Amino acid sequence: MGQAGHRYFIFETAAGFCGIAWNDVGITRFQLPTRAAEATERLLLRRLSAAEASQPTPEIREAVEAVQRYFDGKEVDFSGFAVDLEGQDELFRRIYAATRELRWGQTTTYGALAKELGAGPEAARDVGQAMAKNPVSLIIPCHRVLAAGGKIGGFSAPGGSTTKTRMLELEGIHLGQAPEPTQQSFGF
Repeated sequence: MGQAGHRYFIFETAAGFCGIAWNDVGITRFQLPTRAAEATERLLLRRLSAAEASQPTPEIREAVEAVQRYFDGKEVDFSGFAVDLEGQDELFRRIYAATRELRWGQTTTYGALAKELGAGPEAARDVGQAMAKNPVSLIIPCHRVLAAGGKIGGFSAPGGSTTKTRMLELEGIHLGQAPEPTQQSFGF
């Protein structure tokens, strides 16, 4: 469908201003929070220059409200929201589908996700690249995919790994403090 038909909406959350873009198929882009609405809009439009500002449809309004609840620290499941991954290759689509299975407070590693897809350890790099290029971060929860040994790994959103760490902490995951990865604490 190209960029024609893409609409977007910038909105405020407890963590800053987020942006969401969509077409008739589903959500096409999601911009994690920045401090200013203009910065969020600029980042979102960098990849969707022909998108038009618009009021959200009822489905997109639901997604916006879910994102706001998420950044308020409330448990949210984004797996039911339609996304449009047009232009992504089949491997990345499979990686994103597996990542969408991760629920609030669950993490995995690049290598474990590759193995789950039936690929060898060399595919961990592909998983990392898919996470870095995730067009709808949070909706596809790439922040829940960690490097080997429970290390934070990279994060291409504004704020980098600090943002990833904060998002995981919202979900009760405190890296480097728990004796084992499965332990959770809810210290809000």
